[in-house]
Amino acid sequence: MKGLGNPLVRLRLLGRMSRIVDVDLVKAFETGLIDNESWAAMIASCRSCSLPHQCTAWMEDHETASSPPRGCQNAEFLMWLKEILEMDDTA
Repeated sequence: MKGLGNPLVRLRLLGRMSRIVDVDLVKAFETGLIDNESWAAMIASCRSCSLPHQCTAWMEDHETASSPPRGCQNAEFLMWLKEILEMDDTA
């Protein structure tokens, strides 16, 4: 059984991915959209992915993107956050 990925490396991947798809995780945390448990769940989800090299390669090719790449373990949650944060910005 393969172990989980390094938590610090995966935290950095998650942070970079969120910037590329224009999701402000700090703002989401500050506004209460995510909490410590949500952060931990996102990192755990990323750590469980066996393809971080594909994620890293995709990020090398994208400065910005409308959504994470196919297969991203956090894509659905990141897109939900993006939608909520965008609605908050227009209000």
